[in-house]
Amino acid sequence: MSDPLLDSHLHLNRRHFFGKSAQGLGVAALSSLFGDDLLASDTPALISPDVAPKAKRMIYLFQSGAPSQQDLFDYKPKLIDNFGKELGDFVELNQRKTGMSAGQKSFPIAGTRYKFEKHGQSGTEISELLPHISSIADDICLIRSMSTEAINHDPAITFFQTGSQIPGRPSIGSWMSYGLGSNNKDLPAFVAMVSRGTGRPNCQPLYDRLWSSGFLPTQHAGVKFMSTGDPVLYLSNPKGLSGKARRKMLDHLAELNEQKLDEFADPEIATRIKSYELAYRMQTSVPELTDISDEPQHILDMYGPNVQTRGSYAYNCLMARRLAERDVRFIQLFHMGWDQHFTLPKQLGGQCEDADQPSAALIKDLKMRGLLDDTLVVWGGEFGRTSYCQGKLSRDNYGRDHHPRCFSLWAAGGGIKPGVTHGATDDFSYNITEKKVHVHDLHATILHQLGIDHEALTYKFQGRQFRLTDVHGHIVKDILS
Repeated sequence: MSDPLLDSHLHLNRRHFFGKSAQGLGVAALSSLFGDDLLASDTPALISPDVAPKAKRMIYLFQSGAPSQQDLFDYKPKLIDNFGKELGDFVELNQRKTGMSAGQKSFPIAGTRYKFEKHGQSGTEISELLPHISSIADDICLIRSMSTEAINHDPAITFFQTGSQIPGRPSIGSWMSYGLGSNNKDLPAFVAMVSRGTGRPNCQPLYDRLWSSGFLPTQHAGVKFMSTGDPVLYLSNPKGLSGKARRKMLDHLAELNEQKLDEFADPEIATRIKSYELAYRMQTSVPELTDISDEPQHILDMYGPNVQTRGSYAYNCLMARRLAERDVRFIQLFHMGWDQHFTLPKQLGGQCEDADQPSAALIKDLKMRGLLDDTLVVWGGEFGRTSYCQGKLSRDNYGRDHHPRCFSLWAAGGGIKPGVTHGATDDFSYNITEKKVHVHDLHATILHQLGIDHEALTYKFQGRQFRLTDVHGHIVKDILS
């Protein structure tokens, strides 16, 4: 019978052999070329020689629950003109419906009650609900032809974060950490923050697996910044334990872990070593990061009245800028509350107040500091909303169900063309008529802007090579500067 312990000594795998060999002159040579951070991150170094990176980092402003494109970004006068008429009289209703509205006998058209105006030199039409985002119309690229496959929230959000509707894959931030490593040894490469909006604060839950590393080494998982207590869980020393004692304990623990790493070549042991050391450094870097007392009043005012309320979307947007300044690779904000099924006019206004001013302030702040050019910012949800009303329709009230076939999203900075609108939908915001952009296409374009060939960024798991874009994805070249 085979002895696993003996096998672990006799059958070192190829990766471990070369990893051990790399501790010699090879490391010194690579360090002189690439710097310590690249080697410390244990990444595949898949920056393509044919792709000049336009962005060093990304901020993803994910609007969980799915904002209504008809009320915010995709103005459709014919929806207003035909208010209350059957949508099926104008388009073939062949988009799959959810169980929430599939049983309706009538699908009446709900035109928006909000005014749209053209803004900036670009003339981009944006809703009156977003006056601050309207002020940055010439800085953003509005994509009106986004499309996805999932029709329910959890698989749709999972799809946007991981490239798959099935949980368990690495998140986009983890792929970024794995592919590019960290630019700041004192902070995580990937940070996630969650805020609750006033639209529907208790709607769709968000799970930690959305910023998980999946089957990638766990060092690439996102670190969640908390809205109460310690900014990062378990970061503070226990009562009675001094910093000197903590350092001594970690040194002894590292020695034991190094012994086990040499013996078993388990990459998770290496991850544990790095995690302990990063946590120790974060005891200094995180308090400095989250202390906003050094922010000028005019900057705080720019983000809006909630900026000093920890855990608010405005506070998280300010944190995103501060993290970008410190070269954190991937910063993910999740803002909940965009799921307006029955009382959209009562809920959408407050939700927009949460997100409008801080989102625009972040773009302006990055631009003022010269960071927007090499920071890619993306704003959007998991799918769109229906042009027909879910439930009872009146002039004062309507709701919208899920519509994955077409919706809007915007991006800025990081080599994205500013002041342009990409793609179009039909007169009823039901079908895409020009330049469809699938989720896989968005992922391929994001990786491209950070200098990564999306087809080359792979990881072998359970006998096959996986990648963020699976076997799909085309770079959306029309939106690149």
